[in-house]
Amino acid sequence: MNFSKITSKVFIITGVILVGNTYAQSYRKTDSGLSFSAGNIAVEIKLYGENTIRIIKYPVGKSFIKNSLSVIKQEQKIKFSVSEKNNVISLKTNDLLLSINTKNGVITYALPSGKELLKETANDFKPFNDAGTQTYSVRQDFQLEKDEPIYGLGILQNGKMSQRNTDVKMIQNNTWDFVPFFQSVKGYGVFWDNYSPTQFTDTPQKTSFSSEVGDGIDYYFIYGKNADGVVAGMRDLTGTVPMLPLWTYGFWQSKERYKSQDELTEVVKKYRDLKVPLDGIIQDWQYWGNNYQWNAMDFISPDFPNAKKMVQEIHDMNAHLSVSIWSSFGPMTKQYREMDSKGMLFNISTWPESGRDVWPPDMNYPSGVRVYDAYNPEARNIYWKYLNKGVFSLGVDSWWMDSTEPDHLSQKAEDLDTKTSLGSFRKVRNAYPLMTVGGVYDHQRETTNDKRVFILTRSAFAGQQRYAANTWSGDVNSSWESLRNQVPAGLNFSLTGNPNFNSDIGGFFAGVYKRNGGSNNPMFQELYVRWLQYGTFTPMMRSHGTDVAREIYQFGNKGDIVYDAIEKFIRLRYSMLPYIYSVSHDVSKNGSSFMRALSMDFLSDKKTWDINNEYLFGKSFLVVPILNAQYTPEKTVKTDENEGWNKTDGNKDNSVSNIDFTQNKSVKVYLPEGADWFDFWTNEKYNGGKEIQKFVNLQTIPLYVKAGSIIPLGPDVQYATEKKWDHLTIKVYPGSDTDFILYEDEFDNYNYEKGAYTEIPFHWNEKSKTLTISDRKGKYKGMIETRSFNLILPDGQQKTINYSGQKTDIHFK
Repeated sequence: MNFSKITSKVFIITGVILVGNTYAQSYRKTDSGLSFSAGNIAVEIKLYGENTIRIIKYPVGKSFIKNSLSVIKQEQKIKFSVSEKNNVISLKTNDLLLSINTKNGVITYALPSGKELLKETANDFKPFNDAGTQTYSVRQDFQLEKDEPIYGLGILQNGKMSQRNTDVKMIQNNTWDFVPFFQSVKGYGVFWDNYSPTQFTDTPQKTSFSSEVGDGIDYYFIYGKNADGVVAGMRDLTGTVPMLPLWTYGFWQSKERYKSQDELTEVVKKYRDLKVPLDGIIQDWQYWGNNYQWNAMDFISPDFPNAKKMVQEIHDMNAHLSVSIWSSFGPMTKQYREMDSKGMLFNISTWPESGRDVWPPDMNYPSGVRVYDAYNPEARNIYWKYLNKGVFSLGVDSWWMDSTEPDHLSQKAEDLDTKTSLGSFRKVRNAYPLMTVGGVYDHQRETTNDKRVFILTRSAFAGQQRYAANTWSGDVNSSWESLRNQVPAGLNFSLTGNPNFNSDIGGFFAGVYKRNGGSNNPMFQELYVRWLQYGTFTPMMRSHGTDVAREIYQFGNKGDIVYDAIEKFIRLRYSMLPYIYSVSHDVSKNGSSFMRALSMDFLSDKKTWDINNEYLFGKSFLVVPILNAQYTPEKTVKTDENEGWNKTDGNKDNSVSNIDFTQNKSVKVYLPEGADWFDFWTNEKYNGGKEIQKFVNLQTIPLYVKAGSIIPLGPDVQYATEKKWDHLTIKVYPGSDTDFILYEDEFDNYNYEKGAYTEIPFHWNEKSKTLTISDRKGKYKGMIETRSFNLILPDGQQKTINYSGQKTDIHFK
């Protein structure tokens, strides 16, 4: 305890001024923070680490008790100092200095050096009647620097990289997934821990979160020094990322929808016959029958007469099956009856509205489908009970959790008064995907450790990365504008701490392309191939959509330019699996990210701060997807999801002919400053910090590797685990000292959590031109004891060495 003598009878004891028998308390200190009152606002500051601070504010005289749905970490006993002078409390850790105005509660965040990071301005509490509960609407304002880019907020279809000057109502829907979190190029992040509909507003004057419901303001300030540190801090708060099975990183084929088990298995068979790699096939909705049996989680449709045999046939072809499950149930299902009897179903309008499978919905025959209360642990138990019995027991490998936002149609204000087990639907609205996805993850983990959980889901919230979930960007339309939007959408989502993102390759609603030849229409062919090339460099490569079939054989035959372009990039994806799986280990163990905004690795190059059409995949590949039509007219296509149809710019003739996709087209590429770059296709080397012209045709995109990279490439395979990685190609791109860890485990169980995995460290010494392969670390059952590495440099130098787990040095000229 720190005592400072002022007069013979005056002492300051942890912020309490003692004068004789009179006390004037300014703050109360604990082992993990402090609290005080600023006028009529109570303020609590809690430390969750030296660089992570939780701020709670609420009206004096009220209480604030909350169990966070997102945050799983507890406050920490951290060494910190506190001092007070001129109505300002200074709280200092090794990493941060907080200056707190005791009159109004405004907090300024700075480095110990005094360099300011972020400053609060005003806050507001307005009384609010939340379905009969007296609470508040809450708002907190911050002041950012004028030219300070910020990133995050979730999956936003606004095409922006930096989210400055964004004004958006955050309430989960089909194609916008909201995470109330942003991070700055200054190396800090802010997580607004509130689940109600929230307005995020950024103007030159203020940046604010304003939520409809909150007993108090509750947010976290994370200082990570850089973007990776902020992401790691967010995951430290809300959960780390489990390893996904290796096969999830292969190619996935899907459509809306395969209508029989014969059709489903035939797709896998055709891929095998064509010798085109494939690891996953997805069965979309209505394998359960009609809409009254919606989401029965049972293959009761007569078109799926023997589901167990179907699953076995898919497995016998070395592929994996994912099936569609929803957040709602039809009135003829067992789940509906059990949950309805216990008051676990919501009375909000959801998809499908009609019992008839027609468009538009025939409301003479309402479906009666209702959303379940995923906030209720017993409801989540019931959900898994039927999923386990009806589907998981058949050997189904993963879950396509659709409508996890959930679908909320014909919305009425009073819908948000709906009672959940955690209060009103309004209070917890945006956390619905976190709860329903988490329920499936937790139950499968409790059921078995032999099969890793993998969930494909349409919506997400803060913390969902801990549930083995890959979020896709919803039912976006087939247009070049939509494709362009996916790049910054995925990057901003990754910057919230959620590393697993994908989109429907080709877009979901094909609309006009269906009316003009579909997969035979060069306009759609160009869009589809460019989207697939982008999808090659996302954490999940998945072809999906409606109106136009997307299987490779729909685009012609081997030797046809479009077919060959699709096959080329599927094969490239499979060759990259050792790299991708090692990156996934870095994501899980070290808090890294698959899709990396250029500002993450080249912060000193301000030109990267707002680039929305390039990114890094892992820390080595610079990906420049083609996001504009080069060979065909680019139509403005807008999909009205509620009409179920597409609209164009008015030109009725959207067909084109005599297109030569082999012609080279020019593309502008910006190479970030701070590294040199090798063209992946030609090995030509370029200096960074400049824009270049790259010529490509339909079969290529600009793709570069950062100088100072080590890239392991795998064998030619038909599925991810067809061949062992006992003969790998290791491409070394000189330019600076660099390290890479080749990671391997058993690929589809949780033994890695017990240490059953290996790491092989590689180090390139630029000065001596030496590649050092260090001693193998770890072991697991069935690991490769002896292998060969084919080592290749861009200048053509090549050496093959045998490796048995012991350190070896390989010298190059």
